[in-house]
Amino acid sequence: MDHPLSGDLCWGADAIAKEIGRSRQATFHLLAIGELPAKKVGGRWCASRSRLKALFLEDVQAA
Repeated sequence: MDHPLSGDLCWGADAIAKEIGRSRQATFHLLAIGELPAKKVGGRWCASRSRLKALFLEDVQAA
């Protein structure tokens, strides 16, 4: 049985980059400076797809 969060999680900077439509290098930079809602787990970046979408939708709605 899949964990309820398994479909919501992006594991690794490459997956996060694909999710947000940025290059790997730009994504690593955003992760390193804390601009994305992600954290390292076991030495690997992990982010919630729903939190990433909410971050960008919040920026668009505020404009």
